[in-house]
Amino acid sequence: LAATLNRLIRINMKKIFVTSLVSVLYLNSYCQNKVEKIAKSIVEEGKQMYRSEMASWYGTDLFLDKLKYKKDFIGGYFSYLDKEIAKCIFFSKGDNPKLLAIISFDSTYKIENAIIDTNRKEFNSYETDLYVIRQKALTAIRSDTLFKTYNNTNLNLIPIIDKKEKKVYVLTGPKINGLVVFGNDYLLTFDKNNNIINKKELHKNIIRVGYNDKERSVASVHTHLPETGDLITSTDICTLMLYEKFAKWEKHYVVSDNYACIWDCIKNELVIMTIEDWNKFDDKLAEKVREFLKPQ
Repeated sequence: LAATLNRLIRINMKKIFVTSLVSVLYLNSYCQNKVEKIAKSIVEEGKQMYRSEMASWYGTDLFLDKLKYKKDFIGGYFSYLDKEIAKCIFFSKGDNPKLLAIISFDSTYKIENAIIDTNRKEFNSYETDLYVIRQKALTAIRSDTLFKTYNNTNLNLIPIIDKKEKKVYVLTGPKINGLVVFGNDYLLTFDKNNNIINKKELHKNIIRVGYNDKERSVASVHTHLPETGDLITSTDICTLMLYEKFAKWEKHYVVSDNYACIWDCIKNELVIMTIEDWNKFDDKLAEKVREFLKPQ
């Protein structure tokens, strides 16, 4: 009887061990898949924001070059994606603005391929919504102490409307060369009637990373506080894609308590590692980053 009981106990313990192992593996796989899904969404939105900002960068340069006689009439501008075309919209001052110009770019953003349209004067319905949420975000920035400004920087607004939601991202951009700014970024979300329903500070700090545009840099890094979250943000990716060529970075690391995100500045691809794997990562670049992150 005792032998039978021992055998049953061993069998049951084996079943429990196998069941537990399967559960752990399933949980790890589930968590990994969940992180990868979130990361994919972050990268897609970051690239979308980048394309919008590129249209704003080149659009303003082209407007001031080709249409400078309209400069005093500008009430503002914003950019958006129309399938594969990025459009920068310039509108006039006043409560009922008119279009001053629409400057469209293909994926190359080459000035010689840009199309300037000064004939259309009215917003379409999609542009009207973008304009309204942008203006409401601008009003909030000017009146709400949540939003901070710093010397030698400006706040850039990126309105986005997709099938899921309406929102405006606010990024901090540098006014001086040799500097990349992460953080001091915000997200405003809107209901279907274009009313603000939430205002959120994304990074809880501002991170200034300098660079020398005369030299290629192996890697740069910034860390995320727990309040900011575990993963790289879409605003981080947008900022990286805007400045990585000027900074001549090969990789950028975003390290939090639980994850290390590695952005390949050459391929514009993201790799995410758990902090446990990161700490085992025997790579010279990682060693340099860990050295950088040590308390001074």
